[in-house]
Amino acid sequence: MLVLKTLGAPERRLLQRNKPRAVDTSEPEAVPTSRATIARGAPFPSGDQAASWLAGLRGDGEELDAELDAAVAVLNRALHAHRVATADPYVTEVSPERALVVRVGYGGGEEVADGRFSECVELPRSGRRRPQRSMEAPEERFAALLGGREEVLPAEELVLRARADLNAGRLAEAALQARVAIEALLASKVAAPDSGAAGASLADHREAIAAAANAALGGDLPGDTAAALEEAVAAMEQALKRRRLGG
Repeated sequence: MLVLKTLGAPERRLLQRNKPRAVDTSEPEAVPTSRATIARGAPFPSGDQAASWLAGLRGDGEELDAELDAAVAVLNRALHAHRVATADPYVTEVSPERALVVRVGYGGGEEVADGRFSECVELPRSGRRRPQRSMEAPEERFAALLGGREEVLPAEELVLRARADLNAGRLAEAALQARVAIEALLASKVAAPDSGAAGASLADHREAIAAAANAALGGDLPGDTAAALEEAVAAMEQALKRRRLGG
């Protein structure tokens, strides 16, 4: 069950301005925040079992990650549906790392829906999952891109979209994105078929991606599609990483 609530929304009467207004200062405006509560469909048999479940999560990082993944997947499915329903391409999905606060707990139905718990834990920002450290320097590349010293390859954005679709379980969309992404990547000479072992490895995924994309258009994806796409998207990500590192 998903419950969404907007907090700190400005009064409606303050929004009904049809003309620009003069201001004397440039103080930051207060902005509303949204709270998403994801509750299990079936209740715990007892309060003791709920408390035991929460205590187990505190001591098991993998189980806690699994709970977060499941909750974020529910929220992102709703955001994806909203993006499509409103035809608004700027509705974006979320991750635990970008949340202001992440809490996991249990309580009665009405209190949990209202953001309250009988008992809960709040994850510190430093305790949330982050990408593994590498030799990459995203801040330096960000500056280079803004300064025009580097250009964004079309394949970079396409691979990111394929990854997002794949992680969300949208296999048809991931297959179609990956098909265009690998063609753009190979055409960019980042890993062309004749560029050695790395390029040959990437080109080897071309046929599998094309088959998955064609199956997606027909609406009948084979059972091994997810695994094939995971391998292909990971190979494209590695090719782009080598380019960023100058390899």
